[in-house]
Amino acid sequence: MFRNQYDTDVTTWSPAGRLFQVEYAMEAVKQGSAAIGLRSKTHVVLGCVNKANSELTSHQKKIFKVDDHIGVAIAGLTADGRVLSRYMRSECINYGFTYESPLPVGRLVVQLADKAQVCTQRSWKRPYGVGLLVGGLDESGAHLYYNCPSGNYFEYQAFAIGSRSQAAKTYLERRFNSFMDSSRDDLIKDALLAIRETLQGETLKSSICTVAVVGAGEAFHVLDNETVQKLIDAFEIAGGEEAPADAPDTAAEEGGTADQGAAAAADQGAAADQGAAADQGAATDEGVAPMEI
Repeated sequence: MFRNQYDTDVTTWSPAGRLFQVEYAMEAVKQGSAAIGLRSKTHVVLGCVNKANSELTSHQKKIFKVDDHIGVAIAGLTADGRVLSRYMRSECINYGFTYESPLPVGRLVVQLADKAQVCTQRSWKRPYGVGLLVGGLDESGAHLYYNCPSGNYFEYQAFAIGSRSQAAKTYLERRFNSFMDSSRDDLIKDALLAIRETLQGETLKSSICTVAVVGAGEAFHVLDNETVQKLIDAFEIAGGEEAPADAPDTAAEEGGTADQGAAAAADQGAAADQGAAADQGAATDEGVAPMEI
């Protein structure tokens, strides 16, 4: 994107009907480290990639607990995500104090979207440069929402945001039909596999990813590194398990090996026959000068 005369103010429309500063905020989400979310009937799993800016620093936190039944994963400007997660936590506390019941996930997402929308309509404010995947469980079941810097929000079965998230989306689109009936461990496995798709060949380790779970009878919590590493080892993800599409190639290779073995056996048989014929010919034609070949 390039600067132009219509991007100096968030409230200035371009002739094409665009708000460039809002689009720049959405671009900031695409530049952030990847975050993914997926849900079943009873559980929601959030995951993200931890990337440190330097070997001398630790990574920034990308998954935040909002309440026992709600958590968020962010991509984009971490400072904005931290402020918004604090706002969500405050709303949950106030609702619980007033009504003595957990705040429904959908209502919290609407309030968050309204807060983001105000920043697109005030000249003295800027849009939040962060996208949030909000996962939670309430009386109506498990939910996964994506909140955009533009103030829009969408509910998903599974979704990925951030840099190189398209590879994770492709994996989730192939598998999402089975998510609703998946168990907790299967959801975590699919989350780790989706995270691996964003690494572009880099080995998946617990030190470069974070996974959080919330579900029926299970409050929102982030899995520790040892647990995640055990899951990676159990699922044989670190070794890069082969996709089903590779199976025909493997069969073809095995078939080719078998054909090579058969050909080698045939060559050996032919050589043996030639040797036997030569021996017989030598015994019959003793004393005769050999022919030049």
